[in-house]
Amino acid sequence: MKDLPGYLQPFVLTVEGAADLRIERVGDLDFYRPASTARTGAILLVHGGPGPADLEVQPRDWPVYQGYAKAIAQRGLVAVTVDHSLIRGYDQLTAAADDVEAAVGILRADPQVDQGKVGLWFFSGSGLLAGEWLDSRPDWLRWIALTYPCVATPPGVDELVSAAEVIGKHKDLPVLLTRVGREREALAGPVAEFVSAGGAALDIIDVPKGQHGFDMLDHTEESRAAVTKALDWAIAHLGEEPAGQLPIPAVTTTSDPIPATTIPAPPRQPATKVAATPTPAAKTTKPRTPAAPATPATPAEPASQPATAEAAAAQAAPTEATATTSAPAQAAPAAAPVPQQADSPAARVVGREHAAYEAHDLEAFLAMYSPTAQLQLEDGTVMRGRRSLREYYQPRFDAGQCKTELVQRMLVGEWVVERSIVHDSDRGPTPTIGLYRAQDGLIVEVRFLA
Repeated sequence: MKDLPGYLQPFVLTVEGAADLRIERVGDLDFYRPASTARTGAILLVHGGPGPADLEVQPRDWPVYQGYAKAIAQRGLVAVTVDHSLIRGYDQLTAAADDVEAAVGILRADPQVDQGKVGLWFFSGSGLLAGEWLDSRPDWLRWIALTYPCVATPPGVDELVSAAEVIGKHKDLPVLLTRVGREREALAGPVAEFVSAGGAALDIIDVPKGQHGFDMLDHTEESRAAVTKALDWAIAHLGEEPAGQLPIPAVTTTSDPIPATTIPAPPRQPATKVAATPTPAAKTTKPRTPAAPATPATPAEPASQPATAEAAAAQAAPTEATATTSAPAQAAPAAAPVPQQADSPAARVVGREHAAYEAHDLEAFLAMYSPTAQLQLEDGTVMRGRRSLREYYQPRFDAGQCKTELVQRMLVGEWVVERSIVHDSDRGPTPTIGLYRAQDGLIVEVRFLA
């Protein structure tokens, strides 16, 4: 690998089943199609630039973009790579924007692509092209991802729309930033400003030891984990329904019952009104008219619940006696310590989430969740990512409705299964089973059972 230029280094992930994928070259675009011919969502991978003066291999033939495209197609979606003009220099920025817009039109016209389910993924220098899409936000655009991006135009280059100025303009547009700890100084400062401007509008995946181009230069577990999380986020935010219920392992070990404890609610506060999303203002830059309006997607029918989840629920299910003899809601006794046998790395993560809930600290609460976390409610509704969790929990935190009695906890590896009485709904005390999965110090999956 040392004899190859950086851009020809292998992708950090090994993609299984790549031989079953279909790759089709259409002009400056390469379509990576899944084994299935079913109509599905699509992701456009937009390479960075400018490239080196001695560039001999065009970006869509670089292993890193081929790797991302194969990984996306292996997960059942169409991935498209495109060669655009930015590779030739910053003076080609406007031409590159035209190239990307044309690529979007071709992608959405493809018969295998659900034209209402498209994501745009910008890398490195192509981050300069993302501002226009953050600003215009066409109906079909499900999300934008930026990986070690350049978000500030170099001196002497005509600027398009600054991403930092428009991030968060459209509250319903998920945005993912993958940033590296060893970023070039010229890029790190503008990225920090972008993060400051984005605030809650951003989901962030950090690669503390990663360098610019970590997904081809740093073959480490940290790099592989970051790329996998970004791929998971991208697939989930295209609105794909899970193939089945969240996988819950059968419970094989349990702790003793925990004495009923209460997470008291803070003083009730008036709920904050959420303003309606404003109508986007007219753009002052060169207009880029998106293709036809999105076609509404039909969600897949979820598969039946696995038997393992039933087993876990059966062992943790609250009885009628439990529901009627729990500690009264009006009293808020001091929380009893969790027994030693109920401790594990996953339990400690869940405990920190509960502590933030008790303290009525929404930001600390959300910080305990992975950017790609999935939460499934009792009615089967699935939320993905911190943005969705914020929208769901914000009214509850604003209204001071944060009180839960923990009755029993069971531990199974990465999973924490809790039997609780919830007092934060209009239904009164409600017996609930919560199943939490934690990895690398963050909660990645939650499922609630009535």
